[in-house]
Amino acid sequence: MARSETVTLTNMCMVVDGTRVLVQNRVDPDWSGYTFPGGHVEKGESFTDAVIREVREETGLTIQAPKLCGIKDWPEDDGSRYMVLLYRADRFTGTLASSGEGEVSWVELAELHTLPLADSMANMLRVFLEEDLSEQYYLRKPDGQWVEMLK
Repeated sequence: MARSETVTLTNMCMVVDGTRVLVQNRVDPDWSGYTFPGGHVEKGESFTDAVIREVREETGLTIQAPKLCGIKDWPEDDGSRYMVLLYRADRFTGTLASSGEGEVSWVELAELHTLPLADSMANMLRVFLEEDLSEQYYLRKPDGQWVEMLK
């Protein structure tokens, strides 16, 4: 069995301000709806620097000391893996500004479930919030159906 694989590395960050969280209403038709800001890790970039950069690019805010709280991952059809590093941050500076990725706004965490969330965001939120969970993993069964697991 091969001990290495090609991986696409991305990130997402739940920015918290008291009881509110920062959400982005994504406009991408392939994955639209409310989610948290994030994006790709550039070649040679540290994971922490990447999430700080992505949040700044998409929201105008500069987060400090983001904490890794889990991952979301799945195998791609070409044999590679897609991985999303999930972070939380509660310290930030700057002025909130939307980007081409979508409009950003603050919402009460308790009300987040009432918004039209991006696909799989409800279970991903559990990884952000529940201490006993650290991974949202998708496995494709031989019949082509996807099985989601929270670990």
